[in-house]
Amino acid sequence: MVKQGLTLICLFVITFAAFTPWAISQQAVAVPAYNAGPPKKGVKLPPILAKEQLWAENAQYPYQTHAYELAAKIPVVLYQQPCYCYCDRMGHNSLHSCFENTHGAECSTCLKELYYSYSMHQKGKNAEMLRRSAKGSLPGSGSRSIWLPPPRSTSLELDRKRSWPS
Repeated sequence: MVKQGLTLICLFVITFAAFTPWAISQQAVAVPAYNAGPPKKGVKLPPILAKEQLWAENAQYPYQTHAYELAAKIPVVLYQQPCYCYCDRMGHNSLHSCFENTHGAECSTCLKELYYSYSMHQKGKNAEMLRRSAKGSLPGSGSRSIWLPPPRSTSLELDRKRSWPS
């Protein structure tokens, strides 16, 4: 009985050790869902949520509402971009989907991808170049790291802790 238990445990450990690196490497390579080209003629994209439709925690910071203003300016570009928060697992088919509802305001990855896409589009990069830069194959693309300000509560707490000289 003990021998069978130990055999099963050893088998499990060996199986886990053998397949875990493969599974992790497959996840790292996977590109989320996106549309390879612009929508077909006559197809109207769902509207980007207007900044006036954001409320409570979705409009707490100016960069959240500003993101929706920018998204409304480049809907076709966003339609062709994958979203690296992997929200395609919940039914989204591109970065555009994130800004059709409040998901874009709640997700730092979506916000960063939007700001990156907008800034690169302003520099003349097309949707395909943006997708390639996501994989790091666009020469000179640099880092996709974009700074977002900390939550207000953090800065308020810091202000309360400071001791100002009188």
